[in-house]
Amino acid sequence: METMIKVENLGKSFKDIQVISNISFEVRKGEIMAILGPNGAGKSTTIRNIMGIMYPDEGTITFKSTNNNEIPRHKIGYLPEERGLYKNVKVMDILLYLAELKDYPLDKAKERALSYLKKFDLEGKEKVSVEELSKGMGQKVQFIASIIHEPELLILDEPFSGLDPVSQELFKKEIRNLAENGTAILLSSHQMNLVEEMADRLFMIHRGQKVIYGSMDDVKTQYANFKCTIHGKNERQTLESIADVQRVEQVDDTSVLYLSKDVEPAPWLKSLPEHLLIQELSIDRVSLHEIFIDIATDKNLLQEAGEMHA
Repeated sequence: METMIKVENLGKSFKDIQVISNISFEVRKGEIMAILGPNGAGKSTTIRNIMGIMYPDEGTITFKSTNNNEIPRHKIGYLPEERGLYKNVKVMDILLYLAELKDYPLDKAKERALSYLKKFDLEGKEKVSVEELSKGMGQKVQFIASIIHEPELLILDEPFSGLDPVSQELFKKEIRNLAENGTAILLSSHQMNLVEEMADRLFMIHRGQKVIYGSMDDVKTQYANFKCTIHGKNERQTLESIADVQRVEQVDDTSVLYLSKDVEPAPWLKSLPEHLLIQELSIDRVSLHEIFIDIATDKNLLQEAGEMHA
């Protein structure tokens, strides 16, 4: 799969503070690549370096294997976390203006704008000023603005923030469509359930350094152990005595058993004591949300499998 953008050994400091160090990853054509990390981890700095808003002290950013360090801005779409459209400008005017800044043909931009406005339930809003739109509508318009010029690389910073469930589904569907049609997508979000659902690969950064890099399947298989959730009133001591249970968390009559690395679920389930009270039982991998919390809070409760590379 073609590499759309490659980040190698990126480093950036502000005064005497190292914000990111030795950051390396790539985003491939037609994939959704998630960049994750707690606030202050260095995600925004990394994105701003890719966008050319700031420049790294160390390392390189290469677009489509070219030797030119200048990233072609008309090939990139960007939805920033901080939304910012001209409020007193009409929707169609702002979309065409932004398309023109990307050297995109205006007749084609107008056609695409009308199509997307219809797709996002904004048909008939092209002559409405941005300030008259609801927050969700405004976010849809800004999303359209980020893709109006058919970018080869699309950077989405918290695209789902503030959206209702229906609008989230619209965005998810369109992001998948874009990826299926060859757009490389770099997605930054704190909504781990959506990232886990959508991303092909992920890069997690903490304190300016890489902590996880790999496909979603690799991360879930290599980093995340299994957990077993049991609904039923059982003594913690009894659950903790079960083989291969590393720790137990209980809330009311629900117990979550975190299992040792490399436990095979089927034979382990057969070994459960017969006297356990089980009204309902489920077993699955530890979620991406739990992995994120474990790393971001330095709890180190989950067993790591070392370096992962896609």
